[in-house]
Amino acid sequence: MTEKEKMLKGEIYDANYDEELIKDRYIAKDKCFKYNNMKPSDLEGRKELMKTILGKTKENFLIEQPFVCDYGTNIEIGENFYSNHNLTILDANKVTFGDNVFIAPNCGFYTAGHPIDYETRNKGLEYAKPITIGNNVWIGGNVTVLPGVTIGDNVVIGAGSVVNKDIPSNVVAVGNPCKVIKEI
Repeated sequence: MTEKEKMLKGEIYDANYDEELIKDRYIAKDKCFKYNNMKPSDLEGRKELMKTILGKTKENFLIEQPFVCDYGTNIEIGENFYSNHNLTILDANKVTFGDNVFIAPNCGFYTAGHPIDYETRNKGLEYAKPITIGNNVWIGGNVTVLPGVTIGDNVVIGAGSVVNKDIPSNVVAVGNPCKVIKEI
């Protein structure tokens, strides 16, 4: 099994020294560099380039610059997706966004995690768990979503939250760690 196959299965894999993964990351980062240096007013050009970065898109979306990802090919966005500035997605595993998702500035979605044991971690080994965001979700500024999290439909995540556990549908959730504070 390749390191890439291990990565996508959520198993421990070599993130730092595997040539295929390093090459794939550079391809995505070069495309992100180009995207981030395009004229902001070139909406059509930006959209077309973003379609080559992401694994799957619908037709109506806008990702404000700057945008950073690891691979891009593991990211899927739904219809009417909007992200404000400084979106970071570490997509060593699948990151899926539903329809009508709005993301405020400075948010991060991190599928990658590292072993607690320093000897294993120092070998460049890590794991990645998928992140799933439902439909009609609003994510406030400076939110961090950690590996393996699912956020349901019709959810508001308050600014500054660290989402380390699943959030059910039809709620407002905030805090560090993020917790449900009310049903919608």
